[in-house]
Amino acid sequence: MEDRFALLIDADNVSAKYIKPILDELSKYGNVTYKRIYGDWTKTNNASWKEELLQNSITPIQQFSYTTGKNATDSAMIIDAMDMLYTSQLEGFCLVSSDSDFTKLASRLRESGKTVIGMGEDKTPSPFRKACDIFTVLELLLEDNTDKDEREEKETVHQHHGKERKKETAASKEQIEEAVVKIITENQNDDRETGLGEVGSRLVKLYPDFDVRRYGYSLLSKFLETLPRLKLIQEGTKVSVTLYEDKSRQEMVEEYILRQIQANGRFGLSLGSLGNRIRARFGNFKVRDYGFTQFKQYIQSLPNVEIIEDGEQTRAVYISEE
Repeated sequence: MEDRFALLIDADNVSAKYIKPILDELSKYGNVTYKRIYGDWTKTNNASWKEELLQNSITPIQQFSYTTGKNATDSAMIIDAMDMLYTSQLEGFCLVSSDSDFTKLASRLRESGKTVIGMGEDKTPSPFRKACDIFTVLELLLEDNTDKDEREEKETVHQHHGKERKKETAASKEQIEEAVVKIITENQNDDRETGLGEVGSRLVKLYPDFDVRRYGYSLLSKFLETLPRLKLIQEGTKVSVTLYEDKSRQEMVEEYILRQIQANGRFGLSLGSLGNRIRARFGNFKVRDYGFTQFKQYIQSLPNVEIIEDGEQTRAVYISEE
């Protein structure tokens, strides 16, 4: 049986254009049994939500703004969440807001053993992100669910309490790499392998807003392949993550280049594509650091590699030893 979730949306802090990505993303975790949205529906700034409520069977909860500059929907949403906690058979909650006022609510729900999925715009403050089991940035979901023209459409940014919030900075690739290295080292000390799934789940626990889409990748495996100290090993359907042996950077680069060329078989790999892959993985790669002035010369110097000129392209081909 699928886990049951309650979806609670703060209309004052989230745009209606995100509703389809929100529902698509939440469907990965289970069945949404409650869908409620909170706002002052007498105001024109919530008008864009009305059509979406009908199309997606979301129940609007009216909350008047009794005081100018105060967000009255927060308390209504918190009260409903606590009612559901004690009266409904739910495994989790999805709180959709860019407001840090729901930080304590997220913490309280987790204390009761519920899974809390947070969703908000990139400006969402760090405390709310970290209070959730998983936090997803809505802009990343929108990129996956809309075409280029829609993504370039001008977005109206709602300012809550009259203050403009800065974007929160995601963990850098270096921080992620350090975290994965630590996970692998801990498992090696216990004589255990590190599976790709374990890496993903533990990264989300360390960084609730971790999402490979933020770094330009759709798969965790593709993202990890760009981190210099990590190596992925696939055996059938099983994928494990390990560390490169204690080698010099040059050895690591050369080993990576040979693997890339070999993977392309007898047709080889164009030097342009190969250069892009090396720079994507090793960042500040420069052939001068290895004693060469030209990239072609460096590749040609590697064992079992032959350079082939076929008019339009220059390709590197791996020649196996007979």
